[in-house]
Amino acid sequence: QVQLQESGPGLVKPSQTLSLTCTVSGVSITTNFYYWSWIHQPPGKGLEGIGYITYSGHTYYRPSLESRTSISRDTSKNQFTLQLRSVTPEDTAVYYCGTRTDADVADMRGYDYWGLGAQVTVSS
Repeated sequence: QVQLQESGPGLVKPSQTLSLTCTVSGVSITTNFYYWSWIHQPPGKGLEGIGYITYSGHTYYRPSLESRTSISRDTSKNQFTLQLRSVTPEDTAVYYCGTRTDADVADMRGYDYWGLGAQVTVSS
């Protein structure tokens, strides 16, 4: 059974970096052909894909967030991490990690497994 679990601070100050880690169990993050993704849901809005890192380490970021986003991985810990720089209150959201087997990060129907989500609030 594949399981994902988000972890990280629930409160981040404006201009700082939001950092969340997703710990995966049940499958190696280097297994063909998984795309390990981050998704968020701002208050009152729908789910939005942020980006992914693939089984081979290739990354993709949504263009509107690309300049502030990094996704990396630690294969020894079977984890992948989101960093979102220079955050503002508009980055307040529930952040989910998920996995799929194609690159269409915006299509929420394509995610096979999800974490439970982590609320992150950006506030001073």
